[in-house]
Amino acid sequence: MFCEKCGKEIPDSTKFCPFCGAPVSKAQDFVNKAGEAFNAAEQELGSAFDEVKQSFTGNSANQQNAGGQYNGGYQNNGAGQYNTGYQNNGGQTPPPYRGERLKDDRGLASYIILSIITCGIYGYYFIYKMAHDVNVACDGDGENTSGLVAFILLSMITCGIYAWYWYYKLGNRLANNAGRYGLGIQENGTTVLMWCIFGTLICGIGPFIAMHILIKNSNMICNAYNRTHGLM
Repeated sequence: MFCEKCGKEIPDSTKFCPFCGAPVSKAQDFVNKAGEAFNAAEQELGSAFDEVKQSFTGNSANQQNAGGQYNGGYQNNGAGQYNTGYQNNGGQTPPPYRGERLKDDRGLASYIILSIITCGIYGYYFIYKMAHDVNVACDGDGENTSGLVAFILLSMITCGIYAWYWYYKLGNRLANNAGRYGLGIQENGTTVLMWCIFGTLICGIGPFIAMHILIKNSNMICNAYNRTHGLM
């Protein structure tokens, strides 16, 4: 946090500023933390708006390299391991991978706010893009995360039960693919499902916590994918 008097950054637990000696109030600490939260939410919203804009206008930097011979996905060799690399003919040095950079900074705040503003439309767009990115990052694991059409139709037919199943499958897929990127993800599909079902009894916040888990873990996987392919 920052001292209200001199403006210098000081440790959160400080009662008196070590630079000017001014007392640091709990109220000011709360204001500083609230300001940081609002700034983070503002950046998150800006990133979400940019993603939507790029989806409609197109982004040549994120297009797949049709002329290259690189295999961007992981291939399962049958022994539970994944191989990466180029399909290189003649022993030549492969070109730099110029595939699609996956979004790795999604957040719960933008998901909630934009879903409210758009009467739920952004929420469906969010699901569509998340499924797409996970399918790219987890390619080769023998699974496929259903897209938006299946999510909407089957959720309507099953009175919302399929949406929970979708969250459950996605949570398990993210946890199962963490090892291939050297990550450790503790929450799996069961954790997500329990929050969806029983967390609803806690003032209805359970589904939001479940979505937060999926967002956090998908960000980790997508970030690792980007780093692996030099797309940072």
